[in-house]
Amino acid sequence: MKIGDYSISTVDFPGTPSLVIFLAGCPFRCPYCHNPELINGGKNTPLNNIYKKILQSKDLVDAIVISGGEPLLQIDETEKILEFAKSQNLKTKLDTNGYQPKHINRIKKLVDYVALDVKVPFEKYERIFGFDGSRVRETMNILSKSKVFLECRTTYVPGLLKPEDIISIASQIQCDLYVIQQFRNNMVLDPKFKNVNPPSPSILKDIAKKAKKYCENVKIRTQEFGEEKI
Repeated sequence: MKIGDYSISTVDFPGTPSLVIFLAGCPFRCPYCHNPELINGGKNTPLNNIYKKILQSKDLVDAIVISGGEPLLQIDETEKILEFAKSQNLKTKLDTNGYQPKHINRIKKLVDYVALDVKVPFEKYERIFGFDGSRVRETMNILSKSKVFLECRTTYVPGLLKPEDIISIASQIQCDLYVIQQFRNNMVLDPKFKNVNPPSPSILKDIAKKAKKYCENVKIRTQEFGEEKI
């Protein structure tokens, strides 16, 4: 399979130290992507090497996070990693853009936590990304009816999104937690977004307070202060 790298994290699985495995490949081309090197890159890595890395990390972590890129492009391998993690009594989390609901259905019993990117209001996916947002909505609906803890998250990119877009997303989603993330311009796919200033934490807080009308559990995630509950 193709992967980027590994990292040990205390933030990717909230409250749980984890080994994060970054898988390569993604069908989206988000101009603000913060892992652009994974879209068409990655290195070929045997599954056995990944199993060894998990075993080597067991004394340091309590969970495995599979991120990307988009992990579900490599569904067979992703499923095997999740099964192996479960066999080692580790918690599991998946980061996904939600574009493959059939794959979500296949592995939903193997994950404890899913972070689902809801990039724009569902009806705007086609215009902005060229993909049908109904598939992301279907993924959300599958997970919201399962036992998985579901985090929906949106990166607030000034110029691409308006505050009212975040409020619209909040009114459309069904999840355990909605996180509004701060856009960062240090690593982007489209160089033009290098010139877009990250929104301040105070701006995100103001937007998040309005989103709470629709979502009971709302947080913001910023470089300055980490994760803050609103």
